[in-house]
Amino acid sequence: MAELKNLVLGRKTVEDLDEGDEIPNELMTLNMGPSHPAMHGTVRIVLKVDGERIVEGDVQPGYLHRCFEKESEYATYSQIFPYTDRLNYVSPMLNNVGYAMAVEKMMGLTSEIPERAEYIRVLVGEVSRVTDHMTCLGAAAMEVGAFTPFLYLLKARDWLFTLLEELSGARLTYSYVRVGGVVKDLTPTFLDHLDHNIDETEKVLDECQSMLLNNRIFRDRMEDVGPLSAEDAKNYGLTGPCLRACGVDYDVRKDFPYSIYDRFEFDVPVGTKGDCFDRFLVRMEEMRQSIRILRQARAQIPDGPVMADDPRVSMPPKRETYNTIEAMIRHFKHIMDGIRVPPGQSYSFTEGGNGELGFFVVADGTGRPYKCYVRSPSLINLQTVGDTIKGAFISDIVPIFGMINMIGGECDK
Repeated sequence: MAELKNLVLGRKTVEDLDEGDEIPNELMTLNMGPSHPAMHGTVRIVLKVDGERIVEGDVQPGYLHRCFEKESEYATYSQIFPYTDRLNYVSPMLNNVGYAMAVEKMMGLTSEIPERAEYIRVLVGEVSRVTDHMTCLGAAAMEVGAFTPFLYLLKARDWLFTLLEELSGARLTYSYVRVGGVVKDLTPTFLDHLDHNIDETEKVLDECQSMLLNNRIFRDRMEDVGPLSAEDAKNYGLTGPCLRACGVDYDVRKDFPYSIYDRFEFDVPVGTKGDCFDRFLVRMEEMRQSIRILRQARAQIPDGPVMADDPRVSMPPKRETYNTIEAMIRHFKHIMDGIRVPPGQSYSFTEGGNGELGFFVVADGTGRPYKCYVRSPSLINLQTVGDTIKGAFISDIVPIFGMINMIGGECDK
């Protein structure tokens, strides 16, 4: 039957091939994900492959149904904080800070944020940056066969999660920052625990580097895999570790200093090839620089209030709420109607765990935003995968996809 079909179509069988004839072949279409564990949940890549070599890849992020931007239109400005936690659920404190700064900018509150609150925001933000990078590097190492560093890094990440839980009362989604400051001051033991945890974390980073950097298998799976030129990275709009791995020295904390980042000394690590190994090295060094910032912030943090003394954003003290009609009404209006933001619009951007995290907020004078758009770095990073996997092997998709650190909550628009 097969021979008859080949005869009708005018094709030769392998046995009938003459010397010099090319063996007939066709591209194969394969689905990678969403059930594949390295695709991290909802992502599906439709591949066209020539043997093991990728000819084309259609990357589909799928849907987590977070609906951040639409949900934000129906929530008060304070109620949006839990939604920002769930954008990048590995470093939610950074999301809290970025969103709060956008609203504060529109209200003219930027200069009124207490110094202690700014230092606390830096402390929780840099701790979150370290937990974000640990998750990325640990998972990426595990996915190419290095299971021990994954356990080591998640052990250290758990120490830092415990630290933030001590402060906020929540394990993962904190809702700790508020427009005008933070919800409460540091606990009496927070700074001592911070000192101990970052000292121990540095030891874990040393251990993981010694296990991975000279490991032949790890380097073969990472070096020269998924390279991206600096020019292509900029054309894509890449920011964060993936851009810096391409040799572009851009960090929002340095180039557009916000909060109190201009008071700290730290370096911005950059790579040369823009491959998976450079992305690994950049993130590893960024964790050390975050620890450097944490030590400086811990030494400089002043005493004082942690919330702006502005009745537009601050809640009245409980004692006053229970005993005076004015405070009770103010409390009621804050909860039911939300913070009143004057009509206007603002865009505020910060250095998130994966790059420039921006919030564009449009206010119509009510207690709820007319529009709240997020410039999510994970979505920008994901756009590059279709090109970087072309010409690579199927097995190379795992480290390429892992080292962009795609967080699904940010990709759902």
